Amino acid sequence: MTLINQPVPTKKTAADAKPRFKGKTGAQILHEALVATHGVEVIFGYPGGAILPVFDELYRTPAKFIMNRHEQACGHCADGYARATGKPGIAIVTSGPAATNMITPMATAQMDSIPMVVISGQVATKVIGNDAFQEADVTGISRPCTKWNYLVKDIRELPRIINEAFMVATSGRPGPVLIDLPKDISAGICPDEVDDTPRPHIARRKNQGLTGGGAKQIMEAAELINKSEKPVLYVGGGAIISGAFEEVRKLSERGNIPVTTTLLGLGAFDEMNPRTLHMLGMHGSVYANYAVQEADCLIAVGARFDDRVTGNIATFAPHAKIIHIDIDPSSISKTVDVDVPVVGDARASLQAMLPLIERRERKNWFNTINDWKGKFPFKYFDDTPYAKPQYVIEEINRQTKSEAIITTGVGQHQMWAAQFYRWRYPRQFITSGGLGTMGFGLPAAIGAQLGSPGKTVIDIDGDGSYLMTSFELATMAEYNIPVKAVILNNDFLGMIKQWQDLFYQKRYSSAIMKNPNFKMMAEAFGVKGIRVDDKKDVPRAIDEMLSHDGPVVLDCHVDPEEHVYPMVAAGKGLHELTLGMIGEEGGNTAGQEAYGLDAGSLA
Repeated sequence: MTLINQPVPTKKTAADAKPRFKGKTGAQILHEALVATHGVEVIFGYPGGAILPVFDELYRTPAKFIMNRHEQACGHCADGYARATGKPGIAIVTSGPAATNMITPMATAQMDSIPMVVISGQVATKVIGNDAFQEADVTGISRPCTKWNYLVKDIRELPRIINEAFMVATSGRPGPVLIDLPKDISAGICPDEVDDTPRPHIARRKNQGLTGGGAKQIMEAAELINKSEKPVLYVGGGAIISGAFEEVRKLSERGNIPVTTTLLGLGAFDEMNPRTLHMLGMHGSVYANYAVQEADCLIAVGARFDDRVTGNIATFAPHAKIIHIDIDPSSISKTVDVDVPVVGDARASLQAMLPLIERRERKNWFNTINDWKGKFPFKYFDDTPYAKPQYVIEEINRQTKSEAIITTGVGQHQMWAAQFYRWRYPRQFITSGGLGTMGFGLPAAIGAQLGSPGKTVIDIDGDGSYLMTSFELATMAEYNIPVKAVILNNDFLGMIKQWQDLFYQKRYSSAIMKNPNFKMMAEAFGVKGIRVDDKKDVPRAIDEMLSHDGPVVLDCHVDPEEHVYPMVAAGKGLHELTLGMIGEEGGNTAGQEAYGLDAGSLA
């Protein structure tokens, strides 16, 4: 495909867009809406028969078009682009299996509130329902995993539908929107001049996302915070989506409040700040989990009380009055009953709250927290011939000065990245949270790199996750996308092995992997490959990777017996942590008896 990278026209708002549509094909209408009206700069896709009229228009697009090697990767690339930029990610695929291959990326985006607009081809309207070649009921299949979807039945509705799709995807709690486009619509010619203005009930969504919580709610929340002795800010991905990074910092400073973040909230608070508690939850820090359990006021900002955060809900934050700030009213008191709901944009709500917050010393609270930090840091032991995965991540962090954009797959490597990289900026950590989608890391890194030219983007991956989408090496090579992929290779599905070690008497059912030579595999795709077997070579290999201008795969062979600690086992409360050997002399190897602390030890 010929790519003509001309400057993208200045973005207009949907309200400003009044193009003339009579005499234009559906494909022309779509392309003009994407590029001229909505300022789309990067598109991911894969062609096919039902979507060919659209791809004919893309032949001369001024946007950068990336042809992936699988439709699922198209979706994850668009997702990674959206997370890195805050702009909606765009994916265009054909009908039938191509559209069904987009279901997992859309479900991933839906769970994590990521704006995407997906255009899928569809068979001609006259044969829909007749089991035509490559037909699938995509709107029916995708309904549970999209924020909104639409089957276009009349070309005169297409301009309005496109504008509505962007508005829905980016307003309120963001999410993926699907437009299913039959071939006779994309190839057909619009017979009339039509209005592309979104319908009023759709347009109202945009305005709803611009306001904070009600004045009474905000005053009640501020009063609770001011009265508290042991408050904790619990910050989720919604704070990043709303751009509330500075407001979270100011609230922490003004009220002298420690801050913990969810997996998707990492980067919403600078972890170099002494008030940081790092991540909480199943594999969160001991001191974050203990602080939440001892807190008398928990301020949740853009978080949804996921089960991996709360542990046993019956014992979650037992002493705390809970404030929940969220733009989505359906999320409030859905899982945990809250005392003060604040329904509105996180940034606007915090801005309104800040003048009401009083400065408090909270010396005893921070003394307690600092004591926990001293006793129970994130820790590992360098006690094997292999490199420890945590050491590899620490070295990446050191050489990138905590400034790289990091993507991950799902598994042990994801948790170690969360624990041992130091997160300083929003949109720095890109990972699948709610759905836990293996294979997400590599294509998401491609999308993030294209959305962040000039920045270092590293996919920290496990061998299992990496193999699910490793075919995207061909995409990286073709377009010379300088993503760096670091594989923490232990020849196991690591998290499966960890659970089988702890709960299934080491019966490794389908956990052992026979991996290829990842260095040679990368080179076969035209990507630079590096392999590390000796832990002494890790710093040199990472430096070599970072110094290379193009894409790189670094295969690091790491200790296969290492577990992720701390760990809150299923059914346990946040205070019932399995610590491994953290804070103790000796190793942290599989087979050693782990121990836990109960609530009595927190008093």
